[in-house]
Amino acid sequence: MTFSGPVSLDTALASFDDLWSPRIVTRVNDYDVRIAKVAGEFVWHAHDDTDEFFLVLDGELTIALRLPADDGRESAVTLRRGDVYVVPRGTEHRPSSAEGASILMFEPTGTVNTGDHEGDVPEHITRTTGSAL
Repeated sequence: MTFSGPVSLDTALASFDDLWSPRIVTRVNDYDVRIAKVAGEFVWHAHDDTDEFFLVLDGELTIALRLPADDGRESAVTLRRGDVYVVPRGTEHRPSSAEGASILMFEPTGTVNTGDHEGDVPEHITRTTGSAL
């Protein structure tokens, strides 16, 4: 097993400018710890096989939700610095940030950030399983 030193999230976030393009900070068992800078709207998507954990490091993130139990009606949760939220597996959601935010996510290694979204993605979004720092 290889051991590495601590990772400064501030330094890691300062190393890139791309929006909606997560960077893998480290791995825990079979999960990636990813950070991303976000602004504007992401695409509606779901992850059928996994929950999605969000921690807001800076700024404000709104996650619009379409819960299956609510017959597709939309609701939303707003997260501020230090807030965490878990989107349950199979829940259609669309993160957005009007002013921009920095976030941390836990996802199984290999999870595509756009989930089940099959259409085109806007130019400001990168469809990815995460990139190394």
